[in-house]
Amino acid sequence: MPELPEVEVVKKSLEKKLKNLTIKDVNIINNNLRYRIDNKQFNKIKGQKIISIKRRSKYLLINLNKNLTILAHLGMTGNFFIIDDNKKYKTSFYYSLKKNDKKHDHITFFFNKKIKLIYNDVRKFGFIKIFPTKDVFNCVHLLSLGPEPLSSDFNLTYFNKYIINKKTKIKNLLMDQKFVAGLGNIYCNEILFLCKITPTRTVLKINHQEKKKIIFFIKKILKQAIMLGGSSIKNFSSTGGQEGNFQQKFNVYNKDKVSCKRLKCLGVIRKVYTANRSSFFCPKCQK
Repeated sequence: MPELPEVEVVKKSLEKKLKNLTIKDVNIINNNLRYRIDNKQFNKIKGQKIISIKRRSKYLLINLNKNLTILAHLGMTGNFFIIDDNKKYKTSFYYSLKKNDKKHDHITFFFNKKIKLIYNDVRKFGFIKIFPTKDVFNCVHLLSLGPEPLSSDFNLTYFNKYIINKKTKIKNLLMDQKFVAGLGNIYCNEILFLCKITPTRTVLKINHQEKKKIIFFIKKILKQAIMLGGSSIKNFSSTGGQEGNFQQKFNVYNKDKVSCKRLKCLGVIRKVYTANRSSFFCPKCQK
């Protein structure tokens, strides 16, 4: 599933290509996504101009000029493809890309300048909905999200207040979108490695300096991942066709039984499961 850096890269790619274009028509090929598409709502966006594209957590918000917002979530295998001058550009993760990939095209947006935007989703866990712009942040998908990890609201004071009386494991806390929005399994594993904290330690046993390290490395890793174009775990790439390069920086993710990369550490990466999600860590240097 795309995490914050990948969705941020998609947002920037779409904004570069689509901002100020007008939606001329919408062709709904298959309305049975995670949530059934409301054809009447999609009719309302015809003739409207895209004025901005934003990101909240792992969601894309495409804001239109008549106070409507397209809310999109890519799920596990959702993609946006842009057709421009008969060239097809990838913008996100995809589960598989073959010659018959068109069978997974579910929605096509037609813009002026002969540009098309295609939503493709193999497993159909993603969704696209239309909301009045004034109401979108009160919808069920966004209402309970925690602060953006790169914002000033995500700080030590907030961290300490949130974990009062909580006994959850630190990895589960970081994955909790109510605590902080946008982190997922890949980056949580990498963050905890850099902090030298095992994913199964309870938050009550995280000391003051370790909390500061967690906040520091969350912000550092996310910024670095965005700069490098995200992680190409399932062939992620931007509209320019470049693959994300952050996967080359992985220390532990998906490296079960590989020697620890930390200098002078003789540990071997282990894989365990926390809350039914795979966790990768070095048992020697992560305590």
